[in-house]
Amino acid sequence: MAPPATNVPTAQGARTGMPHGLSLSRLWALVCNPAPGRLGYALRMAAGCTTTVLVGEIWQVPDLAVPALVTMALWQKDRVTNVLAAVGLNIFVVFLLAFVFGLVRLTLDHPMGLVIIIALLSFGFFFLGSASRLRPVAYVLGLTVVYALIAIDQVPVGEIVTRAVLYTDLFLAVPGAVMIVLGLLICPSPKTVLTDGIAARLNLSISLLRNPDDRLIDHATGLLRAGSAEMMGNVKMAGLEKVWSPHDLACLQQAANASVAVLALSIDAARAQAAAPPELVATLGDMAAMFEEGDYPVDIPLPAPIGDSAILHDLAALLPTFTTPAGAQPEKTGGPAGFFAPDAFTSPTHVRFAVKGTAAVMSSYLLFKMLDWPGIHTCVITCFIVALPTMGEMISKLTLRITGALIGGMIGILGIIFVMPHLDGITGFLVLVFVVSLLGAWIKTGDARIAYAGFQIGLAFYLTDLKGYGPTSDMATARDRIVGIMIGNFITYAIFTSFWPASARDAIPGKLAALFGLLRRQADAPVLQHREALFARVQGAMEAAELAVEYTRAEPVPPGDDADRRNTQLITWRDTLAQAGCLGTTLLGHAPPDTAARIEQLEHSAR
Repeated sequence: MAPPATNVPTAQGARTGMPHGLSLSRLWALVCNPAPGRLGYALRMAAGCTTTVLVGEIWQVPDLAVPALVTMALWQKDRVTNVLAAVGLNIFVVFLLAFVFGLVRLTLDHPMGLVIIIALLSFGFFFLGSASRLRPVAYVLGLTVVYALIAIDQVPVGEIVTRAVLYTDLFLAVPGAVMIVLGLLICPSPKTVLTDGIAARLNLSISLLRNPDDRLIDHATGLLRAGSAEMMGNVKMAGLEKVWSPHDLACLQQAANASVAVLALSIDAARAQAAAPPELVATLGDMAAMFEEGDYPVDIPLPAPIGDSAILHDLAALLPTFTTPAGAQPEKTGGPAGFFAPDAFTSPTHVRFAVKGTAAVMSSYLLFKMLDWPGIHTCVITCFIVALPTMGEMISKLTLRITGALIGGMIGILGIIFVMPHLDGITGFLVLVFVVSLLGAWIKTGDARIAYAGFQIGLAFYLTDLKGYGPTSDMATARDRIVGIMIGNFITYAIFTSFWPASARDAIPGKLAALFGLLRRQADAPVLQHREALFARVQGAMEAAELAVEYTRAEPVPPGDDADRRNTQLITWRDTLAQAGCLGTTLLGHAPPDTAARIEQLEHSAR
């Protein structure tokens, strides 16, 4: 393997590379991270879950835990996306239930037919979750429909079809209605989410220029890696509202990309201990205040004097065009994205993932049927929630999932013991639901490295304290459902790491190639605005590659592989990513004459 490129700037590499894994201190930092809009998002998600529980109790929706989980899984940050997700979910489920209705009619009094149908549906949902854009929703639909079919055994034969279809529809209709009605009332507009995100990056840049410290730099680096993908989604959703003109949205789109570039240069200035002039800080402060008010600045003057720092000169040069769009933004390569992934029907990866997911579901289903222990049916629900495509992800997040399940289950049991006996109405119980939902939502809306723990807290708590149409004080129910969650976790883990184990390592070369391609396009971009847009996408590509390296590090060394060689390769990849990050920031100001050679050396070192 070739050594890392030597003429790529490395002074900042130690700080721009990712840590060696999830230490306790890093986990705690991610839990406490005050990301822009995180608290409001978590509060609104908790309010949505609590409202779903209230509506479910009023309408006497059975197994109320499932609608609460659906709400937590699908709740969105802005009102437009929330409504679209709810409407799309309920439209899709109408057609799905018509299909399921026919299947159930065919399987009445045919237990083996029911098993086959559950297996086929599980395969279909796992395949869609792996090979289509339905990924965020496919698993929720799968657990809801399959759970409804499993519940068929619990109702009289003459009412099987009607109740199964009705309950499945209610599992999704109640969360959908809450997301539409409550979401329109309490969720901000996508334009507000967008301007708040820009203002947060500017305010963080000001803090870096005034009082740089390692904790602040780490927080800013995490936000930088998010790029502008979420903000670009906000621009698209804001366009659907028809509130702002296309020109205004184009200006905000440019500002979103520019705010990422300003944050990156502010991080470099903080590391270099560059003294920012008050005029530059004041200009950034005025801009942030205007975005916080929901507007955007125009004709931003170039602050002067700047001093001798090249980094601060590059930062100041971004401001005059901060809200000035420069025509069409660079298009993504690869053509327009379709519903299915380009390799959906050619790569065996998606089929293998679906087979493993189906095997986990059916193993859990057959286990609780053979044991005649209906209370552990939560193992089936868990399989849909915890399935992950690579072995590294499964291992990295197993501890988080188990920890979240134990925390949620323990809160649920303590609530049954110490809270339920003192409740004489629904209000106190709803307060308990809101508080625990807020805890789960706060963690779920955090970094992808900890989000699973938040959802597991909600999963364990809802399944422990909600039974039938409302709260339960049955300790046996709490025990059985927690046992089911743990069984589902371990069955899924065992199957996904034992059969066709997919390594995160296999995806790293492709992610690095995408990163290098974006760097080349950034270097060739003719105007500053296009370089900023491509730089924001570089950050997203770096985050994806860094995650893949972290997941690879968590995997056991395959038999016959050289552990030292693998560790050396991981270190090389990490250093290459650090150098690529430095080069991307450099390209915001100008493209050095040897840029092409630097990128080639990075590619060579990564092989």
